[in-house]
Amino acid sequence: MAKTGALCRILDEAAGTVAEDGGAMHTADALRAAAATLAARLRADGIEPHEPVIVAVANRAADLAAFFAVWQAGGVAVPLHAGAAETTRAAILEQTGARFLVSDATVTRIAEAAPPARPLLDGAALIVFTSGSTGKPKGVVLGHDRFAGKLDALQGLLALTSGDRVVLPLQLIFIFGLWVALLSLKTGARLDLVGKFSPAGLKARLPEATVLATVPSMLRTLFGEGDVPAPRLRAILTGGEGLGTHLAGAIAAQLPDAGVFDLYGLTETGSCDFCLKPADAEAGRGSIGRPTPGVDYLISDDPAAGATGSGPDAPGELLIRTPFGMLGYLDNPDLTQAAFRDGYFRTGDVARRRPDGCVEIVGRIKEIVSRGGNKIAPAEIETVLCAHPAVAQALAAGVPDPRLGEALHAAVVLRAGSTASAEELRAWCAGRIERFKVPDAIHVVAALPTGPTGKAYRPGVRALAEAASSAPTQAR
Repeated sequence: MAKTGALCRILDEAAGTVAEDGGAMHTADALRAAAATLAARLRADGIEPHEPVIVAVANRAADLAAFFAVWQAGGVAVPLHAGAAETTRAAILEQTGARFLVSDATVTRIAEAAPPARPLLDGAALIVFTSGSTGKPKGVVLGHDRFAGKLDALQGLLALTSGDRVVLPLQLIFIFGLWVALLSLKTGARLDLVGKFSPAGLKARLPEATVLATVPSMLRTLFGEGDVPAPRLRAILTGGEGLGTHLAGAIAAQLPDAGVFDLYGLTETGSCDFCLKPADAEAGRGSIGRPTPGVDYLISDDPAAGATGSGPDAPGELLIRTPFGMLGYLDNPDLTQAAFRDGYFRTGDVARRRPDGCVEIVGRIKEIVSRGGNKIAPAEIETVLCAHPAVAQALAAGVPDPRLGEALHAAVVLRAGSTASAEELRAWCAGRIERFKVPDAIHVVAALPTGPTGKAYRPGVRALAEAASSAPTQAR
């Protein structure tokens, strides 16, 4: 029997429209009809309560209809990019045990046996996979009620209306893209889905846009290519990486009427836990602002968690408590338990509370690389590189980059007697992982950089990148 999750009601009450690449327009009535058809197909195929269903995402209106169809049929939606690398696809299929795939307005059976019943999925709406520190994707389980509550909190912050035109170049496989799309439908705004980001393509959408949701790397590219024609833009929603004072200044100079909502949050916490609001942009520049409604936080005083001193303003790991967070990690109660401390989620970011009350990120405990807002586990890249027959060892790390926030570099040691160029190794990666995970530069070295203990040392990769900047051919 199908459940009626809180997110289902968004489509029931929607009155807006969805536009996609090529100019096709879809009304709320069309989305409702498409969702109902797909839901009936899933029920006829025997979907079990709370069963995971893969939704192939290409940023089309049909993707949104697929999400609602899964929910109406009583299932749990698992977003997967339609062009995902085979390794990513295989890992997600293995972890979820999904037997149904919804793509291009069709339902395909991809396995015969139903996955096991999981109490964690009772009341769940989504399983969003994120990069894990070991390289294995983590399935973050998000509940209907909690995610719906987060949408209400965000609406109180952003105040979207039926008169808004929201341009969304973010993929719907990420929580940022998902909540923007759902909130647009909920408020009756027009939603413009962008399938693939390009500065020219985005600029073509902006003259009539009132809200733009994007990440700083896209904004840096956009504002680095001349004037941005967006006379009606009233709000820019951005997050996933640091905005930076230079980019913030460039936006303010070109679009003084477009208030920037600089957002910080994680998939596990339901996204958008902090916000630097437009009214606080000047005074709070360089910070992530203050907590959003319903969110509480602590700065850890544990030296093992990055604490470097005592007192109210000393740096330490940022811990977040929220009623909108995940139900847990799929099939991993130990990892779920380890992710929390006394009910607060451990973000892995080192932060400090500034005298003005804003919170500032000053470092990272976890090794995840944030490249253009995309989170990448270095261990995953190292595994792919070491699968090359010529590679003996590999070490990946993030390197500060003015456009991407962090670029992905890797140091590689070749097997004795083997040869392989950096470009050959990059091509090897490109055939096995998503494009955004392919290292920006590979440094072929005689030995991996090591730290004081003699172990492989990721900051040494950054030193290699700095040395190569004066001799680019070493990193190409």
